[in-house]
Amino acid sequence: QVQLAESGGGSVQAGGSLKLACTASEDPSPSHTYNYIGWFRRGPGKEREPIAIIHVTGYPTKVADSVKGRFTISQDNTKKTVYLQMNSLNAEDTATYYCAAVSSTFTGALEDIGRRGNWGQGTQVTVSS
Repeated sequence: QVQLAESGGGSVQAGGSLKLACTASEDPSPSHTYNYIGWFRRGPGKEREPIAIIHVTGYPTKVADSVKGRFTISQDNTKKTVYLQMNSLNAEDTATYYCAAVSSTFTGALEDIGRRGNWGQGTQVTVSS
């Protein structure tokens, strides 16, 4: 099964930006074990919150309403890397962010991220006000 490694977390002041990266250990094509990669987060004392997904071809993408307009998901296929650009961060964005891979449909992928499939160890994002 695919292994996922996140990087780019850290501490930032409110209003700042961070860019997370997720590198997959294998391409999806040979095994077809996943067709979407995305991000979800778990804040202190909170449930899993899906954030964004991107199809392995680079399109389509979907971003949760809670972060729409501030977060963007993209990928670099040559590096097998998916990025999450996070702008205008606030204290509510403080969480552990996980990269995940899942086999799903476009309609269901955002909800499926982190609920099934594979995910990494997570990277901590802390936003101070």
